[in-house]
Amino acid sequence: MRSSRGVARLATGLSLWCLLAQGVSGYVDGSGLSNYSFPDDFIFGVATAAFQIEGAWNIGNKGESMWDTYLHKHPNFTVDGSNGDVATDSYHKYKTDINCVKSLGLKYYRMSISWPRILPQGTDNVINKDGVRYYRTLFKELLKENITPVVTLFHWDLPTPLMDLGGWSNPKIIDYFEDYAKVAFTLFGDIIKLWSTMNEPHQHCSNGYGGDNFVPAMMSGGVGEYLCAHYMLLAHARAYHLYDKSFRPHQKGKIGITLDAFYAEPKDPTKQSDRDAAERYLQMHLGIFAHPIYSSMGDYPPLVRERINNISLSQGFTRSRLPYFTSSEIDLLRGSSDFFGLNHYTTYLMSDMPMLQGWRVPSWDHDTGVLLEQNPLWPKPGADWLAVYPAGFRKVLNWITRNYGTRIPIIVTENGVSDFGGLNDYARVSYYNNYLYQMLLAMYEDGCNIQGYFAWTLMDDFEWKDGYTVKFGLFHVDFNSTERTRIPKLSAFNYAEIVRRRRINFKYIEQIPKAHINIL
Repeated sequence: MRSSRGVARLATGLSLWCLLAQGVSGYVDGSGLSNYSFPDDFIFGVATAAFQIEGAWNIGNKGESMWDTYLHKHPNFTVDGSNGDVATDSYHKYKTDINCVKSLGLKYYRMSISWPRILPQGTDNVINKDGVRYYRTLFKELLKENITPVVTLFHWDLPTPLMDLGGWSNPKIIDYFEDYAKVAFTLFGDIIKLWSTMNEPHQHCSNGYGGDNFVPAMMSGGVGEYLCAHYMLLAHARAYHLYDKSFRPHQKGKIGITLDAFYAEPKDPTKQSDRDAAERYLQMHLGIFAHPIYSSMGDYPPLVRERINNISLSQGFTRSRLPYFTSSEIDLLRGSSDFFGLNHYTTYLMSDMPMLQGWRVPSWDHDTGVLLEQNPLWPKPGADWLAVYPAGFRKVLNWITRNYGTRIPIIVTENGVSDFGGLNDYARVSYYNNYLYQMLLAMYEDGCNIQGYFAWTLMDDFEWKDGYTVKFGLFHVDFNSTERTRIPKLSAFNYAEIVRRRRINFKYIEQIPKAHINIL
């Protein structure tokens, strides 16, 4: 039975889908099919993260992650008072999850390893055999179904003992991450051929070390967040070169990093100050991580270095709050990725703003000096930060291509939209259709070298501070049931059709048998 609020939401979603579908060009003879298709070797997949789905927080000799520890001490940190103790119970239901991936016709599954499930103390002196056995079994089951695991080493669940040492604000973490990577490559590298060192260092550092939206909620604006960024970059480079020199020659895999980017659109394109603000935002939030790795120069972007240096000086700091790389570290970072992993969800309108009430000084926000807004006409089917603007996806792909070229392929490692639940997720169907079409335009009309796409996410999960209040899944999860039952949504059928056809059928949703269209 659906509440009146849910019925209204369904109607809104249907209207949204109809509205957006009407605005899409690219039909062939009115058939609803996109005029461009995805290459046969294009990578289609779906993504998850260990802490968001596994549960089993204290089972199988797993150590605590900082999220376990913090949420147990601060149960009101999440908006619904929830935690990841059980989540979707994927630890026990991984075979069900594999069947879900298989039902979508996908050959790739991006997931992460829980660092404390492998190394309960965070350090490599104690390796948890139960954790090793779990992941080894999971990887083999995926391969048995002809599904390639794409494994992220760090997706935010740092072992608590390392967080107690300062986490990513302590330079010693670089050594510990390299040790962890060596354990993972040694244990699983014979069967894992696609690695990502870490997920979204920008979000992790700015929200966890500069603010309190994510654990560890360190609130060290303008200092701790830059230490975090600096040491995460260096840890990534160390893991990359460890793999490249000691494991790649016989394991024959690839390794990269996953960065995130909102697109920055000038609020008023006719104003130079807004155009400058948009470019400054992209350099300060994406370029700060991408430039050291993908540019021919290496190091932090000149704009970023100059701006933080000058503001630090004006604030009375003896030295820049943004650490410096040594010349050898610049060389270590430059070229340290086999692909450009991109997570993209939404776009913001940018205008120049030297100071805004609520900004801490110092902070990443204050250093950037940009006001972020969203067009009120852009739909927001779920979380307030995620407005639907498909054209921004094409634009950010082009920005990356302009700045870093086409030699390194882009793999879209996350893309998706949230809502508040329901099987009839028309807004999500529309989002995927329109965003994927913008990606096709970037590939065929703009020359962007895009080789893969992973939808976020396989199933409704624990969404960090939002808990279980917003839903991103292609599969609905019944969190009121001990079975955590998974049920495909309309978006699951639609995504499977895109994967099968290698084209977008904007009218496919109309053709799904009514028996499949259930209302929760």
